[in-house]
Amino acid sequence: SESFEFQVSEHLRLSGVYWGACALHLIDSLSALDATYVVSFVRSCQQGCGGFAGNLGHDAHMLYTLSAVQILALFDALDTIDEDRVMRYVASLQRPDGSFAGDEWGEVDTRFSYCALCCASLLGRLDAINVASAVAYVQSCQNFDGGYGCEPGGESHAGQIFTCVGALSLAGRLDLVHREELGWWLCERQTPGGGLNGRPQKDADVCYSWWVLSALNLLDHTGWIDAAALRAFILSCQDLDEGGIADKPGDVPDVFHTFFGIAGLSLLGTDNVPPIDAAHAMPVSVMQAVRARNAARAAARAGCGLRQHGARVGPEHDAAIIGPARGTAAAPVARRRPPAPARGGGGRPHQPETGPSECPLARVGGRAAFAQACRRAQALASPGWGGG
Repeated sequence: SESFEFQVSEHLRLSGVYWGACALHLIDSLSALDATYVVSFVRSCQQGCGGFAGNLGHDAHMLYTLSAVQILALFDALDTIDEDRVMRYVASLQRPDGSFAGDEWGEVDTRFSYCALCCASLLGRLDAINVASAVAYVQSCQNFDGGYGCEPGGESHAGQIFTCVGALSLAGRLDLVHREELGWWLCERQTPGGGLNGRPQKDADVCYSWWVLSALNLLDHTGWIDAAALRAFILSCQDLDEGGIADKPGDVPDVFHTFFGIAGLSLLGTDNVPPIDAAHAMPVSVMQAVRARNAARAAARAGCGLRQHGARVGPEHDAAIIGPARGTAAAPVARRRPPAPARGGGGRPHQPETGPSECPLARVGGRAAFAQACRRAQALASPGWGGG
């Protein structure tokens, strides 16, 4: 807690906990963190407005409110907070044009639209915000190349594309996306070294293994890139001595890139990393539990309302409300070459991979090395968490 890095990251501590905890969950090492302490810290960051701050002594923000909800879902602790109070905060930040501000000071960005929809989805409360208006704003940020920016007219960027495609997926409106054109823009983010960048003429960075690949996954175009080359790039960014993943080969690893590197491997379906939900950025197994929880709560609310009106409630009614089980991991996408683009020019996607290595995480000594790096997040769950 005395390091320079710890001090300058104080304001985003809650997101750091989410990155570390989710990475640990994906490698079956969540027990490395003290669940009671983590949940207690998260709850201590909630402000009077209902939103969560990035750390003690900071203001509530949409970004950290989502991180808080995600962390609580990872530890099966959503019932420890008042979801109505959280959603009142989220809804209070929606603007008349459908956009969302990040906090009371009013900055608008499509990241915050995603955060609002993801919070509402995780808590089973999409009814608490104006989803149609939110969709209209996100769609107004679509560009001629099929991509999305942080605001109307903003440059297409892979990070913003994930937030917009993710938001539209959560709202059930992926039909609005120009799938083929956006798929081409995204697959053109793969560099000769196998990694992915965020926009043209930029270097590859491990974090885009998530931002780009998650959007392609939601569009059913995961097979449009060279998966073997991307996997090799992610693995080349690992620290063979300390564990963890850096942004580029040879750089210092950190929790942020470690999580998104592991998440990228999950989306590729390699290295025995369990599946991750591309829209919620959460393990599929966690999302199955979240959906079951939300379905049960919805059934209870509906049953209470029916009983108040004297209606009969039985197992058949419960089954109708809950519906079929959801959240099952999809079968691997068959890799295929994309059709010719409608527009002129543009590069071609890489050829399909020849097949992944049979040795899971072999180049970092297996999952133990990954866990070693992720346990650095456990330092976040210490008395120094509050910044003092």
